[in-house]
Amino acid sequence: MRIMGLDYGDRRIGVAISDALQWTAQGVGMIETRREGQELDEIAKLISQHEVSEIVVGLPKNMNGTIGPRGEICIAFAQALREKLNLPVHLWDERLTTKSAERTLLEADVSRKKRRLVVDKMAAMLILQNFLDSKTKR
Repeated sequence: MRIMGLDYGDRRIGVAISDALQWTAQGVGMIETRREGQELDEIAKLISQHEVSEIVVGLPKNMNGTIGPRGEICIAFAQALREKLNLPVHLWDERLTTKSAERTLLEADVSRKKRRLVVDKMAAMLILQNFLDSKTKR
């Protein structure tokens, strides 16, 4: 079974899926969050298509490790996923993940317009890959 990684944002949710052996993360795309609740239906479709058994949601903590308003929103989103999908949902510290994705894209000389289109998906990949890596170290 595969694991899904999500980078939850105000406008978009970046989505990544692990390979069947849960070694690597691949970006799948983004889901717009404009319509209330419909993003959960789209996530459910992806879960069915990719045979996902658990989900990892990025938890944006403050640099001192506390959870601020943005983190509270992600916690509520993770709870909504648990209730709707009846799957294990893990919260994963995502501090600086989006910044790391942006830096990687800048170093690759990706245009600003293209960066905006892929940064959320890339952040989801980093969240999921870090989670997968932590599982292999246990």
